[in-house]
Amino acid sequence: MKTIRFLIAALLVTTTVSAQNNRDDYQPVVYLLGVQQTTVNDEAMSDAEYCTRNQMAIDRAILDFVETHRGGFEQPYLPQMIFSSRTNKIAFAVGGNVNMRVGYDFKGIVNSRDFITADIPIPGNYNSRQKLMMDASTSSIYFKAVANNSTLGRVVAMFEADFRGSNTGYTPRVRLAYVSLYGFTLGRDVTTFCDLNSSPQTIDFEGPNSYTLDYSTMIRYSHTFGRSFSMGIAAEMPRVSASYGESFTPIHQRVPDFPMYVQFNWGRRANSHVRVTGLLRNMYYHNQTKGENQSEFGWGVQLSGNIAIGERWNTYINGVYGKGVSSYVRDLKGAGMDLVVGVDDPTKLRTVPMYGWMAAGKFNIMRGLSVSGGYSEVNVERKTGFWSPSQYKKGQYIFGNIFCHFTPRFEMAIEYLYGTHKNMAGNKNSANRIQAMVKYNF
Repeated sequence: MKTIRFLIAALLVTTTVSAQNNRDDYQPVVYLLGVQQTTVNDEAMSDAEYCTRNQMAIDRAILDFVETHRGGFEQPYLPQMIFSSRTNKIAFAVGGNVNMRVGYDFKGIVNSRDFITADIPIPGNYNSRQKLMMDASTSSIYFKAVANNSTLGRVVAMFEADFRGSNTGYTPRVRLAYVSLYGFTLGRDVTTFCDLNSSPQTIDFEGPNSYTLDYSTMIRYSHTFGRSFSMGIAAEMPRVSASYGESFTPIHQRVPDFPMYVQFNWGRRANSHVRVTGLLRNMYYHNQTKGENQSEFGWGVQLSGNIAIGERWNTYINGVYGKGVSSYVRDLKGAGMDLVVGVDDPTKLRTVPMYGWMAAGKFNIMRGLSVSGGYSEVNVERKTGFWSPSQYKKGQYIFGNIFCHFTPRFEMAIEYLYGTHKNMAGNKNSANRIQAMVKYNF
């Protein structure tokens, strides 16, 4: 406890500066590439005009990255260095972060690097009381290019990777790999069913257990109407996680998932919003008893948002309900709960109804120093499936943290997490984690 008090005190008394994600303070190093123009209409350019033209090229390069930057949960910072042609036809940057997390589980553990409440063991035993965790696999690197084409307009190409490709090692994993133009996004990106700005940042890479953050290969179209309204619709590669039993087998999917959203923004900097998102999907499987391929229809709805109150306080909300959409929910991903064997008809699979919600807040104490906290839970209804007593019924996730930016690029944080896991038999267990983070963004 003395160590925890020392870390909190150090964060509170440190003089801090604004976080780099504040675009008003963004001042990267820009390198102009290409032949320097020294004449205008065959007349020598003055030193003042030469410097003005270079500064205009630098400003346009910065603007390209500011206007195409996407903030939100676990998204990369703006790059520290930009390389741009003097004509601003193309600019590119390399960025990323080095992220070191240290955590300790007590009075119950989570059987994973991240705080996934579904991985709290039920029941506990002699090996599930305490655990040390050290992890740097969330460190990432990205390459981003912005081209200004007379025919295509602004084209953005983005590639990002971290080192979470395996559960124990440091295998590289592609998170983002897309190109966007004319409102279209083609490639691998955050699923359209996720609202990136509806959750505060956590040290925990998993985040609130009801959050719908995931990555998908897609074709998406999005459009903004003025400052207030935006919409998007996508066709995404489906991922089905089902409990097939002995009479059913998985087959290749035939129809993409179709998430879509409508969003309303308001505020002086349009920093508050409410989003309504829907999801439609058709999941295919093979019925061995009947010797035929069948499908079940799944759907989900989500209400999410971020409401800024003054300059210091932000509130976050996120609620999701659906049938056959558990693959999109953090706590249920890979749990086999999109489809289960039906009780009323064991010769058919049924979609599983579930719901989850989150409420959180963030208070900016001073420039670069903030505290956040919130509550999240996920519930699986048991009325439509064949359940084993050990299957997931409910998870709770409570978090509180302090984030401090010592410089625009260097940040430290400390966080407390509490979670519970309840199964269909009514048995329950809990876990606690205290963790700290040191992170440098480049």
